[in-house]
Amino acid sequence: MTEPTWFKSSHSSNEGAACVEVAETPGTIHVRDSKDKTGPHLTFEPAAWQAFIDFAAATEA
Repeated sequence: MTEPTWFKSSHSSNEGAACVEVAETPGTIHVRDSKDKTGPHLTFEPAAWQAFIDFAAATEA
């Protein structure tokens, strides 16, 4: 199995402790704390991740 390619959220900064990274694999979205790369991460089905993104975008406006 290939290691997922992680990317930092566009809403994360290099300052403070609130940094999030996301990786997509077929059928799964992974989310982790960028400062704890070997720690636990959350896994979502694409529909659940999209629902979260839609909710976050609506509350940000």
